[in-house]
Amino acid sequence: MKYAIISDIHANLEALEVVLAEIDDQQVDQILCLGDVVGYNANPNECADIIRSREIPTICGNHDAVAAGLEEPWGFNPIALAAALWTREHLSEENLVWLRGLPDTLVFDDFLIAHGSPTDRDCYMFTWEDVLPHLSMLEEGNYSHCFFGHTHNPGIYSADGMYTVDEDSKFVLGREKRYFINPGSVGQPRDGIKEASFGYYDSDRREYELVRVEYPVEETAKRIEAAGLPPFLAERLFQGR
Repeated sequence: MKYAIISDIHANLEALEVVLAEIDDQQVDQILCLGDVVGYNANPNECADIIRSREIPTICGNHDAVAAGLEEPWGFNPIALAAALWTREHLSEENLVWLRGLPDTLVFDDFLIAHGSPTDRDCYMFTWEDVLPHLSMLEEGNYSHCFFGHTHNPGIYSADGMYTVDEDSKFVLGREKRYFINPGSVGQPRDGIKEASFGYYDSDRREYELVRVEYPVEETAKRIEAAGLPPFLAERLFQGR
């Protein structure tokens, strides 16, 4: 099967629409979403409606949990806090119910999808050292790999180190190793590249491909400003930070 792996949409309607148009051109078998459909940007209902209407399997991210009232935003910085509370106030009841029902993890073929780590959606795994303690979970569950989000930084990690994947290049997952793979963020990239980021995974060939697409950042920024959200949330999109 060919999967498209998307994560951290964060209510960025323009980015989501462009990414899905790109994915539809490739005629994948299944789209999977690693959570944080909402938060930060100005179109939480529109993004949630699209994911729901397309019946895309989705797990619960930390911003989804806060927006749905499953958790309180303890530890959020002031800007994230303001956006989280704004999102909670603006979500429709239908989307609140949907977010509350999202699972923490899902399994497909021989792999797992999670938001942070397999046991904690709030866990940040930026480095190989961050990932290493969690590799045993894959072995215990007999999963070959785990797709995860949360950091907004793409990367591939295994027991012997971290791998970087250039745009539109393919990485073959060795059968003798287990991997954690982050496709980056659709709606708020933070690796210094402002284009929306996601991945393709061919489970038959065990090939992973990182993809980046341009979207109208200016339109997203205008929506943030019109909504009265913190201006920094618009400014960061132009820098990919």
